[in-house]
Amino acid sequence: MRRNRFAIIALVLGFAAAAEIACADETAAWSALRAGRHIALMRHADAPGGAGDPPGFRVEDCATQRNLSAKGRADAKTIGARLKSEGIAVEKILASPWCRCTETATLLELGPVEAAPTFGNVVVLRDQAEALAGGARAVIGQWTGRGNLLVVTHGANIMALTGISPASGEIVVVQGESAGARIEPVGRLLLN
Repeated sequence: MRRNRFAIIALVLGFAAAAEIACADETAAWSALRAGRHIALMRHADAPGGAGDPPGFRVEDCATQRNLSAKGRADAKTIGARLKSEGIAVEKILASPWCRCTETATLLELGPVEAAPTFGNVVVLRDQAEALAGGARAVIGQWTGRGNLLVVTHGANIMALTGISPASGEIVVVQGESAGARIEPVGRLLLN
């Protein structure tokens, strides 16, 4: 009986610590974005169907790809509205050329979206994964804007860069100075 109580107390304390860490991550992310000069790596909003794309997909043809669900489109709009309401200055928006990423970026309504092939899907382009990650690290490392750079890409790309596997629509905030293979996250935001 005593062991059960101890286990329950330990479990409750573990959940409380995890919630505190998540809150600290969120607070740090908002602070960084309000300060500007950071990079927000966002996984595209909800696009059901697993990882990758159907056989025979073409990047230039959205009908051949996994695309945003109605929930994904609504979430993207909600996330964009929240960033605006928080006064976050987004100076530039880059997106993977995949339709689910460009559509997410457009639905945020934070500014013009520029396709950035170096943030293309590393799951599908696994033979180019190292070159894509190197190009992404260079873009991040060279960011000198006063506002923030927002990059809408794929979960696997963010995982390769930061070690974090984000949920659909989640934002991982990083600093521009990136040394080494892993980019250290400042914080995370899950706004949907």
